[in-house]
Amino acid sequence: MSPAIRSGSARRVAVVGVALSDCGRVDDATPYALHAQAARRALADSGLSRDVIDGIASAGLGTLAPVEVAEYLGLRPRWVDSTSVGGATWEVMAAHATDAIAAGRANAVLLVYGSTARADIKAKRRTSNLSFGARGPLQFEVPYGHSLIAKYAMAARRHMHEYGTTLEQLASVAVQARANAATNPDAMFRDPITVDEVLDGPMIADPFTKLHCCIRSDGGCAVLLAAEEYVADCASAPVWVLGAGEHVSHTTMSEWDDFTVSPAAVSGRLAFERAGITPDEIDVAEIYDAFTYMTLVTLEDLGFCEKGEGGPFVEKGRLLRDGGLPTNTDGGGLSAQHPGMRGLFLLVEAVRQLRGQAGDGQVRRPDGTLPALAVASGTGGWFCSSGTVVLGR
Repeated sequence: MSPAIRSGSARRVAVVGVALSDCGRVDDATPYALHAQAARRALADSGLSRDVIDGIASAGLGTLAPVEVAEYLGLRPRWVDSTSVGGATWEVMAAHATDAIAAGRANAVLLVYGSTARADIKAKRRTSNLSFGARGPLQFEVPYGHSLIAKYAMAARRHMHEYGTTLEQLASVAVQARANAATNPDAMFRDPITVDEVLDGPMIADPFTKLHCCIRSDGGCAVLLAAEEYVADCASAPVWVLGAGEHVSHTTMSEWDDFTVSPAAVSGRLAFERAGITPDEIDVAEIYDAFTYMTLVTLEDLGFCEKGEGGPFVEKGRLLRDGGLPTNTDGGGLSAQHPGMRGLFLLVEAVRQLRGQAGDGQVRRPDGTLPALAVASGTGGWFCSSGTVVLGR
């Protein structure tokens, strides 16, 4: 089926294909090759022909990201998006693509990402950097030596000061992520860890020790969104995009009104309102977790607990696959994979959980049925941006 782009009443939009490329330690592939591998696998997962793809969204690779990636993939899209807002990029792009498909400006949009961040450092093709740049507003902070990690660490310390959040509570986020990773064959690290092991690790940026921080891996993934007309021809049941929201907050720390409130407080509210549901209806949460504090504060801002109660909320095992709110069920960026802008991986895992395709890591409701609703919330920069997407069967 290849319906022409149409205008008029809004169409429903579904995720019809998802896939990962090879992930973890990938020393013999380029980022472009990982893009292509993930895209081919996602298309195969959908059961559709590549001819249906008339839109592409990509960021983080090349000078003209979507143009170069589209050419490499042999696509000639008539709708493109190169929005780049860090880890939130892919949830924001998913929102844009959904709007475009619903309005008839595209029929099927491919979101695709790939990075060899780990392999490039190992091969000395790149080095770590302290700063994203020293121009524009950033020039007023760079002289003080703030690294990206340090900015997250300052925010975590403020939450600890304001609400009594403890290091043990933050460490429990990493422990639960690793426990979830244990059942994921694609996770880079699967051996269990303890709170004491997290606390006793080498200090990276106070209060974050090594295991409070995301891993560095290679890898990529792809998500194919399509109009409702294509669903009948798909290989798997659709996962519908029910609502989405986006928000940007600041770029300089001095312009951040409250270190304990992330932009997910706005993007999440918008996504839930547009989906017509409340947070307590969600079965699975996939949350960007470059650092343990990101998980904790995003859970608060999405409305899963009150502001300041994130510490007690996470320490009770709620984030485990069989917990009260299964979160980062693949192990997240803390244990599974984190090749850079990881937001697209959140959508892949959310879709797999809703489809019942997560293998030994599959979440079940208390009555044994599959989850029906999931939320994926990405964060970019140093809590500068957020995109939240609500998905449902």
